[in-house]
Amino acid sequence: MAGKILRVGIAGYGRSGCDIHTRWLRQAPDKFRIVAVADQIESRRNDAARDLQCTVFSDYRDLLKKGGFDFFINSLPSFLHSRVTAEAFKAGHNVVCEKPLGTSVTEFDAMAAAAKKARRRFLPFQNSRFFPFFDKMREIIASGVLGRILHIRSTWGGFGRRWDWQTLQVTGGGNLLNTGPHPMDHAIILFGDKQPKVFCRMESIQPFGGDAEDFCAVTLYGKGSPTIEVLLSSYLVYPQGDQYSVSGTLGGMAGGPAGLRWKHFDPKKAPTHKLWRPWSDERKYCGETLPWVDETWQPPEEAAKDPFNYNSRCFYNNVYDVLVNGAEQVVKPAEVRRQIMAIEECHRQNKLPRRVKRWP
Repeated sequence: MAGKILRVGIAGYGRSGCDIHTRWLRQAPDKFRIVAVADQIESRRNDAARDLQCTVFSDYRDLLKKGGFDFFINSLPSFLHSRVTAEAFKAGHNVVCEKPLGTSVTEFDAMAAAAKKARRRFLPFQNSRFFPFFDKMREIIASGVLGRILHIRSTWGGFGRRWDWQTLQVTGGGNLLNTGPHPMDHAIILFGDKQPKVFCRMESIQPFGGDAEDFCAVTLYGKGSPTIEVLLSSYLVYPQGDQYSVSGTLGGMAGGPAGLRWKHFDPKKAPTHKLWRPWSDERKYCGETLPWVDETWQPPEEAAKDPFNYNSRCFYNNVYDVLVNGAEQVVKPAEVRRQIMAIEECHRQNKLPRRVKRWP
């Protein structure tokens, strides 16, 4: 017997709504059917009507009012995430909301409160949580083979100049709110259950008139947790090694979506030493041979070939199980709230002047 097919309404049929969300949902017709799309741009509405055989609207409010779907996807521009998501909850819908989940904790809390009042599911689209390498990283760290984790560094960027709405503060642009929710979500999970302290430096170069940051370096730190550095740069000509580097007291790990490698040693099998007193022994430097164990891991072929589509599949499989079978959400709103708190603190520490006051 065929399972339940969930009906979907989407607001925003641009890069995310079309190329990420719709792209996967169309590959799972046994679970999802897009029944309505809203977008201001007529050509996008025509694309949706033709490709999806669905009802189209020029205004998301008409879509929300019409209803007839099991959950709503908010893939509108970032500055509309909080307001429209809250409106969708008030209209009685479950909501998948694109990142960022608000530009402040106040915005996030308004969404969460609206979800609670409406008794509807708040489903943050943190798709990078589903990278297989991230699951494997957490597994290796949790095993203890690397010892106590001291430092984690992740690098997200390249050299790329932009001239779209993602370069503007007024529309919720900038590297930290655009790309940042991916590594910041990872960082919050790897940091542990406590809220981290934050140190951040950002700069807006934006050669074509934007005013949001296109360089951002974030450090999360706190007692009992690893120090975590996140680099988000549009001026990274040469890659800085692996996307992730993890340092522990018994080993280290490096890699990213294409695979991981790690090495570690058993302290019980390692040499023991006595502290030299008073100075060096016969002018020698300290040196030893440790019993290193080298290991590697490769992601599933599907994830390596098309990681973002794979992540969308995993995310929406969880959405389906949550809404149909009452399963536990993988991405919990409380976790995302901690991320938004850290991002808001980054912006508080770096007051960038606004060159653009209104949009469009």
